[in-house]
Amino acid sequence: KGGPALLASKRVTPRALAESTSQLAVLLNAGIPITKSLRILEGQLAPGPMKRVAASLVEDVEGGTALSEAMTKHDAVFDPLNTNMVRAGEAGGVQEEILNRLAGFLTASEAIKSRVKGALAYPVAIIVVAVVVLLLVFAFVIPRFKQVFATLGKGAMHWTTQLVIDIGEHLQFWWWIYLVGVGLLVALHRVLMARVDGYRSFMHRWALRMPLFGTLVHKSLVARFARTFGTLIQSGVPHLDALDILAASTANVHMKAAVGGVQSSIREGAGFAVPMGESGMFDDIVVNMVDVGEQTGELDRMLTKIADRYEIEVDRTIETTFKLIEPILLVFLAVAVGFIVFALFMPLLQMMQNLNKR
Repeated sequence: KGGPALLASKRVTPRALAESTSQLAVLLNAGIPITKSLRILEGQLAPGPMKRVAASLVEDVEGGTALSEAMTKHDAVFDPLNTNMVRAGEAGGVQEEILNRLAGFLTASEAIKSRVKGALAYPVAIIVVAVVVLLLVFAFVIPRFKQVFATLGKGAMHWTTQLVIDIGEHLQFWWWIYLVGVGLLVALHRVLMARVDGYRSFMHRWALRMPLFGTLVHKSLVARFARTFGTLIQSGVPHLDALDILAASTANVHMKAAVGGVQSSIREGAGFAVPMGESGMFDDIVVNMVDVGEQTGELDRMLTKIADRYEIEVDRTIETTFKLIEPILLVFLAVAVGFIVFALFMPLLQMMQNLNKR
């Protein structure tokens, strides 16, 4: 079962993982042994990838393998944060509490992603529909007017009319070039992101600075840093190990570098605040709260407060950003449609003027 389950695990959604973790925590809190809890969880799951992963975990745990060790066979589902938190719970005898925290963390992370995706859905849908409609108009509708407008003669045709006709004729014959070009650009981007450090660094920096969305990306990264780090510390994971897990689970190279700077500082016996401030990824409020938490021995509580604050700011930024995007898109569509209508009506106006002169 291990091999097929491992292949199937690549299709497990974050929401399914969060729900399964929460269900397992509830069963363990009820005093049910881990092997029986896993067996019940497997029975409750609908057929699919998560059920196959659960079956594999049941087989391994019933064979005497620790749950954290069994989870490492499915690294496409259980990242280092999951396995290390479960391992800390096993070592401290607080597996139920750790799973509750892990379930809460996964649910919060998935909630942020869902809010961002949900907010993106509307403007993306508008953009896609607008682009498709405009392309269809240029490629198939406008060329049909060519014969009607040809009676005016090219020299007499208004420049806007000639422009839209030329664009339409071009797209009618060469639309596939643009389709292939977009596909090649996407493929090239993925290759460069995977293999070229300089390109990846540039794109991640641009993501933090791009208009409207840069603030959202930055605040999301800080919220995830604080939530992940705080959850790991609360679960008993040593600071350096927690930072290793953070670095491994962080996609943005600049946040990864900031975490690396904090690691180096801790290894040298210094604190968290200075390298966090020097990284440029954390504002003064975050740095000062971390400093206070470190001084008072309540770093995990302070990190949780930071995460709560920034998750609220992420929600506000999403609302503000997409309130700005909607009118921008509407103005763009109005200008594009207005230009096309103007270009198509100009020859008709010219024809009417010519008839009146006769």
